[in-house]
Amino acid sequence: MPGRPEILFPLFAEIETLEGIGPKTAKSLAGAGIERPRDLLFHLPHAVIDRTRRNSIQGYPLPATLTVEVTIGAHHPPRSRGRPYRIDARDALTDLQLVFFHARGDYLQKLLPTGARRLVSGKVELFDSIAQMVHPDHILSPGDAAELPAQEPVYTRIGGVAPKTLARAAAAALTRVPDLPEWIDPQLIAREGWPGWAAALHAAHAPETDADCTAHAPARTRLAYDELLAHQLTLALARATARRKPGRETRGDGHLRARVLAALDYAPTRAQTRAVAEIEGDMASDRRMNRLLQGDVGAGKTLVALLALLIAVEGGGQGVLMAPTEILARQHLEGLAPLAERAGVLIELLTGRDKGRERAAKLEALKRGDIQILIGTHAVFQKGVDFADLRLAVIDEQHRFGVAQRAALSAKGAGADVLVMTATPIPRSLSLAQYGDMDVSVLDEKPPGRQPVTTALVSAARLDEVVAHLARALDEGRQAYWVCPLVEESESVALTAATARFEALRAALGEGRVGLVHGQMPPADKDAAMARFVAGDTGVLVATTVIEVGVNVPNASIMVIERAESFGLAQLHQLRGRVGRGAAASTCLLVYEPPLGEAAARRLKLLRDTEDGFRIAEEDLAIRGAGDLIGTAQSGLPRFRVADLERQAGLMALAQRDARALLQGDPALDSPRGHAARTLLWLMEQDRAIRLIGVG
Repeated sequence: MPGRPEILFPLFAEIETLEGIGPKTAKSLAGAGIERPRDLLFHLPHAVIDRTRRNSIQGYPLPATLTVEVTIGAHHPPRSRGRPYRIDARDALTDLQLVFFHARGDYLQKLLPTGARRLVSGKVELFDSIAQMVHPDHILSPGDAAELPAQEPVYTRIGGVAPKTLARAAAAALTRVPDLPEWIDPQLIAREGWPGWAAALHAAHAPETDADCTAHAPARTRLAYDELLAHQLTLALARATARRKPGRETRGDGHLRARVLAALDYAPTRAQTRAVAEIEGDMASDRRMNRLLQGDVGAGKTLVALLALLIAVEGGGQGVLMAPTEILARQHLEGLAPLAERAGVLIELLTGRDKGRERAAKLEALKRGDIQILIGTHAVFQKGVDFADLRLAVIDEQHRFGVAQRAALSAKGAGADVLVMTATPIPRSLSLAQYGDMDVSVLDEKPPGRQPVTTALVSAARLDEVVAHLARALDEGRQAYWVCPLVEESESVALTAATARFEALRAALGEGRVGLVHGQMPPADKDAAMARFVAGDTGVLVATTVIEVGVNVPNASIMVIERAESFGLAQLHQLRGRVGRGAAASTCLLVYEPPLGEAAARRLKLLRDTEDGFRIAEEDLAIRGAGDLIGTAQSGLPRFRVADLERQAGLMALAQRDARALLQGDPALDSPRGHAARTLLWLMEQDRAIRLIGVG
């Protein structure tokens, strides 16, 4: 594969080759990820200042940023330390003062000699009814006035580098912008009225109004689209490469699934039926399935997973379901074992706790093909875990596993299909950014019989009432979760420790009625505490967020979340999803510490008003931004410099359609537009994509 095209070399040179950037500035910029002229091109101004020349400051409502030509009058050095240095000046109509703090008198005498004419620009304010310009932004002699643009772009300060230095460096970088072939579909450009790439860059760095600095300005939208298109091309190439890997055709005759469906006391939702049909179609093709099953809390992903695994068994093979924690793996086993039994299918659990003879016997049975469905934690990746004929790998809670682990698991079976599940509703734009290489099935309906959960906000001052309410509920045979944010008391964050809350509730409700589970307990103790709660031996389970995902206790109908304002929306929604699983009416109490900040109040009220996880996720994205929402470190989300995932979701979907269509017609990117798209990939540093072009 040839390297970066020569036409891009000037943009990828050292940043010190730009005028005005020395080693010190270069080091500061590098700390903020700006290392070459190309990076500066995508660091766009966030505002614009009107520097239009005025005849006088008179007649403008102050404070205002104004540019006027003045005659310099008398200098008034400070009489004592800490006082400002003042210089009288007069424009065409009125007097004003130029004011400087901590300035050297000899420097100011030289810069602004009495009697000289100067162009000054800066913020003018009234102080003791005298108009003052404190530390003018610009001071020029009239002959150099052309250097000051009428509209001055304002750049965010980076790594201590002054905005003016950045503006000069960006202007220098713009002189290197080459004329590149167009990679966007001409019809799309005409429809959207977007400028060409070079024109868009020049326009974005020379805004005339504040509207030109918003995400919706045509130049910026076009540059954002370039970033998203490069990203989606990378994902589409990865998807095409994965699809070229031979898969196995697995066709089920439906007899095992029919037995399971007959054993259910409800009919699957339309969304579940649709998802199973999509999975069945993928498994029957000779391409390897790579599908994401995305469902809201309680939308019934587990049933879809079981039916998919049964297709693998009907087709004469095996299936594996992998969960992120042992608690969840055990719970999947408990939920699926009775149904698998009805179908006459052997299902088994493998975790890190299996040792010695018992483990050896399980591995032998798996290798012989006696175990048809295996459930486990990442222990199923380990060496020595061999399947007779693995057809389908189902991965629960995808964001806990990396791409490498997905690959390792599907490598256990020659061309095994992969189905990834997540209970975290992801806004469409993020789902495309994160999982654009996968096909997506969405479960957007709740199975019949799921009770709505009544959510209420309760001030921490009313904690005694909450405990009294719990005591009554326990007497009626109901169960409750009580979630605390931290395990240890932390000085900085006065959040109630789970252990302290456990002791307090035990004292109030009775010794044996309260259990405790938190992340720092040994796994065996954790499982034992969970088992007692599942069996109904304890009425209240005090927990940290270890119960966030997947725990299923139908009899638990009350969820108390303490210091709810310290949680994110998605997490609160997940926690609330632990109740409302049985026949009883369920309640979620969000206990907060007043006074509530504006953002926290907005989060908690939204949660109170809706149970729609997708709406909550969209709102969460708007409040917190993309990186925080999935945790940038483990999200695999690209860092876009121009594109704004919160506000440009539609653009991401457009880029995905465009990228897939381009590759469908031109898989090797050999057409003129294909070659232009290769240049885009080099420009956006998508080297991984470039390596994939030739992979077959």
